[in-house]
Amino acid sequence: MALHELGCAARSYTGSQVHIRTDSAFNKARILAIDEQKVRSDIARGRIVVVAGFQGVDQDGNITTLGRGGSDTTAVALAAALKAEECQIYTDVDGVYTTDPRVVPQARRLERITFEEMLEMASLGSKVLQIRAVEFAGKYNVPLRVLSSFEEGEGTLISKEERQDMERAVISGIAFNRDEAKLTILGVPDQPGVAYRIVGPIGEANIELDMIIQNVGADGTTDFTFTVHRVDYQKALDILRKLADDLGAREVEGDDKIAKISLVGVGMRSHAGIASTMFRALAEEGINIRMISTSEIKISVVVDDKYLELGVRALHSAFQLE
Repeated sequence: MALHELGCAARSYTGSQVHIRTDSAFNKARILAIDEQKVRSDIARGRIVVVAGFQGVDQDGNITTLGRGGSDTTAVALAAALKAEECQIYTDVDGVYTTDPRVVPQARRLERITFEEMLEMASLGSKVLQIRAVEFAGKYNVPLRVLSSFEEGEGTLISKEERQDMERAVISGIAFNRDEAKLTILGVPDQPGVAYRIVGPIGEANIELDMIIQNVGADGTTDFTFTVHRVDYQKALDILRKLADDLGAREVEGDDKIAKISLVGVGMRSHAGIASTMFRALAEEGINIRMISTSEIKISVVVDDKYLELGVRALHSAFQLE
C-alpha cells in the first residue's frame, strides 16, 4: 500500500501464494523449493514484488512457519531461486564488525567477510545474522550484504572466499557468548562407551552440547567436561548427578558463571602462532582459561564471565583489529 501511494506498481504475495514449499516441521520448517515464476513474471512487467517472509506451505497445503531467522532465510531463498546478484538484508546495524562496538568502541566495520567466517561468528554469539540464512547463502552461493535501515552506507558483503582473501588479516572478528555453563563429571572409569553413557541422556533431554573435553587420569579414570546453554544448566546438572552413581563417578561439578570468547578468521589456515598470541594477551590481563576448543578457522576459550569484556578488548588490541 505504501508503494502504491508512491505511485509504484507493486504486488504482494504470501509464502503459500509464491509456493515456498517446506517440510512439515511446524514452527521450524525448512525450505525445500520455491516456485519463482510468479515473481519473475511480475518483475518482467516492471512491478515491485513484496513477499511475506517467515512462512511457507507443506505438501498437504498447510501453512508453516520457519522459526528463528525465518525472514532472513526467506530473502536468501528467493534470491537463490531468482539467481540474484546479491541479497541485501537491512537491519538495525550498518554491517558486521570486528566485535561488538558496545564492548570495544574501536571495533571496525568489515567491508567483506566469507560465508565460512560469518557462519562461525553467528554460531558463536554474533547477533547480526541468523545461522540458517548464512547456511542457505553459502550453500547456494548467494552474496549477502548487511546494511542499515536508518543510514546510507556500503555495509558488509558476505561472499564466497576468494584467493586473495588468504593473504588478508589473520583474524576477521571476535565473537563471544555470555550464555554458557560448564559441567564436569570427575573420576569416571576410562573405558569404551563411557562418553556415550554421559552424552546420551543429555541429548535425549534435548540439551545441546557445545565444547567437550575429556581428560584421562593415571589411575584409570577420566574427567568429562562440556558446556551447554545457561538455560539448560540445572537440567543437565540434575542428569549428571543421577548418572554419577551408575557410572561410579567421584564427583559432579558445575559452573554457570562462564563466558566463551572466540577468534574467527580464514587467515588462521596460513598463519602460525595465533593461539600463542591469544593466550599471551589473556595471561597479561590475569585471565585464566578454563577450556579451549580449536578448528581450522576458529579458536574458542572459556573464561570466568566477569573477565569477558576485558578479554575481548585485550584480544581486539593484540590482533590490531581497530
